[in-house]
Amino acid sequence: MDVFTLRVYGFLVNHNNEVLVSDERELGLEFSKFPGGGLEYGEGLLEGLKREFNEECGVAIEILYHIHTTDFFVKSAFNDSQVVGVYYLVRNKGPLQGRFSRKRFDFEDGKDLDQVFRWVPVDQLQVQDLTFEMDRAAWRAFLSEKSHGLEF
Repeated sequence: MDVFTLRVYGFLVNHNNEVLVSDERELGLEFSKFPGGGLEYGEGLLEGLKREFNEECGVAIEILYHIHTTDFFVKSAFNDSQVVGVYYLVRNKGPLQGRFSRKRFDFEDGKDLDQVFRWVPVDQLQVQDLTFEMDRAAWRAFLSEKSHGLEF
């Protein structure tokens, strides 16, 4: 049986025109991506994204705009499933929780599972700064939308 994993992510841009990036360490891999994660059975996309932001950042969000849905084959880096990602522009409704750093992969020593957030200026985040191709494609879509007048 073929298995699909549906994942949902948010582009959160602050008042300094910086986008939130999540650096994570899991299962021996270190990667940079946008906040979000896997949809749970019974959830809709928006509900799942709100749950993920609450779990990861301790904050409620407002979902503003659909940016991108993966439209090419992506094999999971963690198992044999096919991954489909859906990306939205979001706004936080309160202060974010969690560990923040300006340094990429600023993980705590000895932690096999870790997450740290970074604010990266929108005009400085390059596609190669993101680990996964589906995040890179979504970032290119975001930049295209931004160049066509997307406001945040």
